[in-house]
Amino acid sequence: MNTPTPAIVPQYAVRRLPIWALLTLSGLYVLSGFLGRAPWKAMDISSFGYMLELTRSGLSPWAWLSITPTLGGLLPEIDSTLSYAVGAWSIELFSNQWHLMAADAAARIPFILFLALTLSCTWHSVYYLSLSPKAKPVQFAFGGQANSNDYALALADACVLALVATLGLAQLGHESTPTVAQLAMVSLVMLGFSMMAFQPVKAQVILGAGLFGLSLMGAPSLSVILGIGGATICALDKDSESSKQHSFMMLILCLGVAILSHLLHLWQWRIIPLTRTWSELPSLGRLWIWFCWPVWPLVLWTLWRWRNQWASSNWSRHLIIPLMHAVVISVAAFLTFSQERTLLLALPSMAALAAFSLPTLTRGVKALIDWFTLLLFSGCAFVIWVIWLAYQTGWPEQPAKNVAKLIPGFVPHFYIETFILALFATFTWGFIVHWRVGRNPTALWKTLILPAGGASLCWFLVMSLWLPPVDYGRSYVSLIHKVQDSIGSPSCVYTWKLTRPQLTALKFHANLTLVDFQKSDQLLDAVLDQVKSKSIYSIQLAQDKTNNNISAIANAGTEPECSWLLVNSEHREEIQTNINKHQAGNWTVLKVLRKPSDPDEDLVIFRHKK
Repeated sequence: MNTPTPAIVPQYAVRRLPIWALLTLSGLYVLSGFLGRAPWKAMDISSFGYMLELTRSGLSPWAWLSITPTLGGLLPEIDSTLSYAVGAWSIELFSNQWHLMAADAAARIPFILFLALTLSCTWHSVYYLSLSPKAKPVQFAFGGQANSNDYALALADACVLALVATLGLAQLGHESTPTVAQLAMVSLVMLGFSMMAFQPVKAQVILGAGLFGLSLMGAPSLSVILGIGGATICALDKDSESSKQHSFMMLILCLGVAILSHLLHLWQWRIIPLTRTWSELPSLGRLWIWFCWPVWPLVLWTLWRWRNQWASSNWSRHLIIPLMHAVVISVAAFLTFSQERTLLLALPSMAALAAFSLPTLTRGVKALIDWFTLLLFSGCAFVIWVIWLAYQTGWPEQPAKNVAKLIPGFVPHFYIETFILALFATFTWGFIVHWRVGRNPTALWKTLILPAGGASLCWFLVMSLWLPPVDYGRSYVSLIHKVQDSIGSPSCVYTWKLTRPQLTALKFHANLTLVDFQKSDQLLDAVLDQVKSKSIYSIQLAQDKTNNNISAIANAGTEPECSWLLVNSEHREEIQTNINKHQAGNWTVLKVLRKPSDPDEDLVIFRHKK
């Protein structure tokens, strides 16, 4: 039995969003946040550090796919060999070979393309899902209903607007991390399943690229689960014989992903203990509410109005495919440590579900969304301008004091180009508001034009007007400059248990040669004492040492290899204890340097007294 669709859409309501407007909005959103800044704390600069290590490994670029980079002996938090290799290839090409840009800017190029690919795949996914038989609008008795293709195009435009408006995509989507690469692969997987009923051969290729890419990007278990779930949906699809016929091939792809992941040792479960899972459920709920805003209310509306199409045995793939993605990834976020980064992968599917709410919204709900969005983003833009004025001029006084307190030592500079661009973006927002309120267009995507425009405006203003103070506070440039002012440019520096971001910052911004103090000759005095005592254990230990270590033992107690030692403040007492225990030279504390805007991150500088 055919279930009636709740979408009642006339032809005049499926007018396209001008392609130039959609591309301009998407382009500005994608580029804002990637350009003109240094690597940020913490995953952003850590991932860049692993890419940088690959370029300095001395191996062939093709060999980078077969090795796992390390930072000071620390393995990556996310095993994503392919994403690190892609970033390293970009650094090698654009920075080391062509010398077009700095290494950190070159590393972001693939991830700019990954985010753009995410928007493109999401657009095409909703286009194909909208062509499903049960997704089409009601046929009018005397004609005038929306044309199926125009209807699909309008909803696809609206879906991109919904994705751009999502708060969670703003920061995490603009980092050069494996998560952004995984986001693009998840979007490819959803596109492959969405177009299976229309272009099965092309869909299989896209699906295979997405599944294998997601596995190589560090999420093999999620890849297999999504693949099996999508293959099951296609096998049970009552509206498409093509999907049923190719469901077995989809399972073969999943098997191939599982075998490849096993051969490459990619299986690594990151599930948190169940007791901690339940204790963090409220925090995950709060995260889900703000991270997925404003699409989650529209998703709930979609599930309610289209309940006959997904809650019964006669379901439709235009709802069940994105719903499966959203549920699987939300459960994964519930069970893993990196909740934010896992939940980011659910945003394309949630934006797809949100798009299908638009044909069913009442006039009152549309008006509520418009006015709430107008007031929210206009207020946010006003606050951004006021705070920019405050830290530039000192007036208003209270916001200026707050900025000085949050990022001590920041010296503002006025950039005329940034000011003009921000002013132009603000006037564009005013034009969009005037057009939306004054003309009251009838297009389906009109409800999302203000959320997408407002979110893009605020993100662009933050990444233009606020970029200097934000970059000062979130990057390590200012801290490394303090380190250089204190120690100069020595031939090498000892380090003790620094974090991945700190190690990368010292190597990239200061170009320092770092030596792990735990492996240095300064901690071998205890071994030397044992050798002198000629105990059986010490003799055996000395025999097991390599020639380099024997040489180091012989020279222990002499001048150290490096004259400076950098220590994370958390391990200050620990390093002092080890120095005293092993009589590792005469080290004294020179300075304690603090990263601006972060009272919990200090670097302690030790100097060796001759």
